[in-house]
Amino acid sequence: MSESDARQRDHGMSGLSVDPDLLAEELAAEQDIDPLDAIEAEGSPLDSQGVARACDQGLVWLEQGHDQRLQGLRIFCEHRDPRAVPLLLSLLTRPCPVERMSAVYALGRNPSPPAVDPLLSLLQSDGNAYVRKATAWSLGNYPDAPILNPLIRALQTDVPAVRIWCPGSLAEAGSRSPAKADPAASQLLVSLAIDSEPVVRSNCIWALGRLYEQLVAPRQLELVEALVSALLQDEEASVRDEARTALEQLEDPAVLARLQTLIDEGFLS
Repeated sequence: MSESDARQRDHGMSGLSVDPDLLAEELAAEQDIDPLDAIEAEGSPLDSQGVARACDQGLVWLEQGHDQRLQGLRIFCEHRDPRAVPLLLSLLTRPCPVERMSAVYALGRNPSPPAVDPLLSLLQSDGNAYVRKATAWSLGNYPDAPILNPLIRALQTDVPAVRIWCPGSLAEAGSRSPAKADPAASQLLVSLAIDSEPVVRSNCIWALGRLYEQLVAPRQLELVEALVSALLQDEEASVRDEARTALEQLEDPAVLARLQTLIDEGFLS
């Protein structure tokens, strides 16, 4: 799963899995590859009995040595089992960043209220950017928790690898109510205008499109103007393409007419 695919959260974040062994290899090699590139759409061939057996074995592995714990984490990044949550929570404090990161992903796959505070703490203070990035992703599976302001702060101040995943989680949180949608959209608009990373800007556009219907009319107009500005002025073609797609998907006759005018006047092809 590439960074440009980060926007596709509406395909179901809970349907994603992560390979802790691959993450460990990447970190050990000190490569620039992003651990979330290891996330793929779930395609487990196991039947329900096979899943149950795998989860039983995963619970055993989570209480054993490092290598076994990674194998157990692999299972709970793919499958849901509430019995795993206490063990996953205990791994959030492990000294190994791969174990912490993998436990964070697994708690995104197995959301549970007791995980909210530890995940928020990791987002704010964990010294490993990969762990914080995993947390930014996983918190999107906790949209009713108080994740809005922490994600806004991360989008404002954290490194690009973390910022990339904040817009999608903000869209999840903001989509729950107009009261949450407005502050989320406000920060997304700012980041769209100033963030130096094209993928972050693209993800902000995708998230704004998700929030559009929850916003009051003046904010909707501001959103449209920001997307038109990105469409015409952003230096990156991928961001311009994302802005055009988002505007078209609003299915607003006035917006579609404006796009057609831009085409007729030669500003768009």
